[in-house]
This record gives sequence, C-alpha cells and structure tokens, in this order.
Amino acid sequence: MTKTLILMFHPDLSRSKANAAMARAAAALPGVEVVDMTAACPDGLDLFRDGEREAARLLGADRLVLQFPVQWYSTPPLLKAWQDAVLTRMFYIAYEAEGRRLEGTPLLIAATAGNTPEAYTAGGRNLFPMADLMAPLRATAHRCGLEWADPFVLYRADKLSPDQIEAAAADYAVHLARWIATPLERAA
Repeated sequence: MTKTLILMFHPDLSRSKANAAMARAAAALPGVEVVDMTAACPDGLDLFRDGEREAARLLGADRLVLQFPVQWYSTPPLLKAWQDAVLTRMFYIAYEAEGRRLEGTPLLIAATAGNTPEAYTAGGRNLFPMADLMAPLRATAHRCGLEWADPFVLYRADKLSPDQIEAAAADYAVHLARWIATPLERAA
C-alpha cells in the first residue's frame, strides 16, 4: 500500500467547515495521513528548526497533497513559509540527500475558495482563472521535479450548507482514492 501525505495549511482549523470535513474524509482512506501544519508549527519558525523532520516526513510518503484555503489569490502564509524552509533545504542545501529523492513524487493541490467557479475566469470578479492563480505552485512543482496532478478545488466553500459540505468532502475522498489508485511512475 502506498502512503499519501496530506499537509493541511488552514490558519484556524477550529473555524473551518470545508477543510475540516475534507480532512476527515481523506483521513478515513487507507494509507492516508493528514497533518495539520498550523498545529504542528504554530509559530512557523519550527519549520526552519525542524527542517530535517519535515524533509523526512516528505520522503516517507509516496504521494503528497497540499490542502489549503485560497486567501487573497494565494496560499496561506504558513504554506509559503513551509516552501521557503523545507523546499529550500531539500533542493538547495541538501539536494543529493533529500531533494533528489523527492523528485518524481506525485503532487495534488486541494484548495477551497469562497467564490463561484465563474468568478475565476478572465472576465469574472476575480479576473483570473484558478489555474493562473495556481501557476506559482505548478512552477514550484516543476522546479522540484514533482508530478503535477490537476488540482481539486471546492468553490463557494464558506457558503455551502452542512449537507453540501459533507457531499463535497465525499467527492474529495473519491477524487483522492482515484488519484491514489493511479500507478506510480516514479523510479525506485
């Protein structure tokens, strides 16, 4: 069985509805570990002090998911800090021992957004398609040699009823299960 690691970067999971439901649904899948990065690194500085631990966490997984709410057309600050600390360490400081070993790992982005899909179009309220807003993450994945998968995006996340949120979380779990079932092409 493969191990899928979901790093969740929600700034306050106790106030989340959609991300919390998605995490619960994902955690019920076999071989899936969900890590609440805000709880694991409450001040963000632990990422720099514990870079070896974070690198080992990534290297112990066969697949990686970054889950977060889209905030002001970007990722939450802790995800950016994680990139700065962990990926810089793995790909610039310890490339041979860490970064090279992470290359080829499949990456899935799971994001929630408060607006409708139509708002994320060239003529929509947010001006840019979600794919354009995800371009920095895709470029990072490319630079690190991670296999980019089409992101899972839940729109209107803060406007859904409890039943709609549970249905969306179930859809996320199905999406994850299909992605996990896709054979790994990564070299051993």
